[in-house]
Amino acid sequence: METEIALSDMAIRLVAATGFAAIIGLERQFKNRPAGLRTHMLVALGSAAFLLVGLEILMATAEGDPSARIDPTRIVEGVIGGIGFLGAGSIIQSRGSVHGITTGAAIWIAGAIGVACATGNLILAALVTLIALVIMLVMGFFENEVRESH
Repeated sequence: METEIALSDMAIRLVAATGFAAIIGLERQFKNRPAGLRTHMLVALGSAAFLLVGLEILMATAEGDPSARIDPTRIVEGVIGGIGFLGAGSIIQSRGSVHGITTGAAIWIAGAIGVACATGNLILAALVTLIALVIMLVMGFFENEVRESH
C-alpha cells in the first residue's frame, strides 16, 4: 500500500507514543495502581494508531476522489471519548471516598501523548510527559505532606 507517511516515520511515532506513556505508566505501576505500565502504553499506542490510520485515509482521499473526505479531528474526538470511558472505569467510589481519579487523568494524558506523537509532534509529547510526571510526583508528594499534617 502506497502511503504518504513513511513506514520509518510511523514506527518512530508509535514507539515514541508507547515510550512516553511508559514513563507515566511506571509511576502508576510503582504506586501499585490497577492501570499501570501496560495500560498506559496500550492507550497511547492505540491513540496514535487510530490517528495515523485517519491521516493515511485523509491523504489517500485527497489524492483520489475530492468528494471523499475525512476529518482527523473527529478521530481525535472518538479517541478522547473511548479513553474517557477507560478513565471512568478506573475511578472507584467506596465508603464516601473516591479513588483512581489521578489514574483516570493519567490514562487521558496517555491518549493525548499518543495523538501528539501520531501527528509527529514529539516535542509536544515529551513536554506533556514531563509536565505530567512533575505533577504526579511533586504534587503527589505535597498532597501526602498535607494529608499527614492534618
